[in-house]
Amino acid sequence: MKANILSIDGRKKGQIDLPKCFSADIREDIVAKVLEAKKRQQPYAPLLIAGKQYSASGKIKHRRHVWKTHYGQGLSRIPRKITSARGNRINWIGAFIPGTVGGRRAHPPKILAKINFKKINKKEMKIALYSAISATADKKRIIKRYQSLEKIDKNFPLIISDIEKIKVKDMVSKLKKFLGKELYNVSIKKKTIRAGKGKLRGRKYKSNAGLLIVVGKDEKLKTNAFDVVNVKNLGVNDLARSGLGRLTLYTEQAIKELEELK
Repeated sequence: MKANILSIDGRKKGQIDLPKCFSADIREDIVAKVLEAKKRQQPYAPLLIAGKQYSASGKIKHRRHVWKTHYGQGLSRIPRKITSARGNRINWIGAFIPGTVGGRRAHPPKILAKINFKKINKKEMKIALYSAISATADKKRIIKRYQSLEKIDKNFPLIISDIEKIKVKDMVSKLKKFLGKELYNVSIKKKTIRAGKGKLRGRKYKSNAGLLIVVGKDEKLKTNAFDVVNVKNLGVNDLARSGLGRLTLYTEQAIKELEELK
């Protein structure tokens, strides 16, 4: 299986043999399993001593003729703390237990319950990565993922030769010409304000995945307009974020290094 190497102007510079990972069977079930196992949620829990800082002296005694008791007062036997005392008259308020103001929570969230301990076999991880890479070369799957695309003139995977020579300030304008209007519209990262109550719950903004640029080990590329990942750090989350068939641009060096992928 061969693919064209293009310059930043969109001209054909040659051909390259694609690694076997580009022709692998696409296993959506295993990719979904890996993405589920890699989910991460921020663990949160209250302070361990939250609501327990009060010097509440256990359950109140109801014995007769004993100081600091509530015999005959009609008060329940809950832990209480003293607010004021004058002679034998002691003013108490409930503390420590969940039913009192400022007390601890009954069943707070536990940190261990929030940590994902799911594991994936090495062979399954390899199949998922190969599937995700293969999906970036599947034209039908890319069109299916990006509903705004109807027809694409380009062949996949997209391989570029001289992206390192482009200055960062000129990258967006040159890639716009390279990708074309339709592909550029789905490749640029967009950040919008969420509609609905999610804004009040820490999810004010939402953004699309955008274009992914895969570079070689020795290549360096810094830009905030697109996601850039090195071959050695390439993972399923990068390629299959929100679905298989993410729009991906490979450098010529990255394609050569993918042949060594195990």
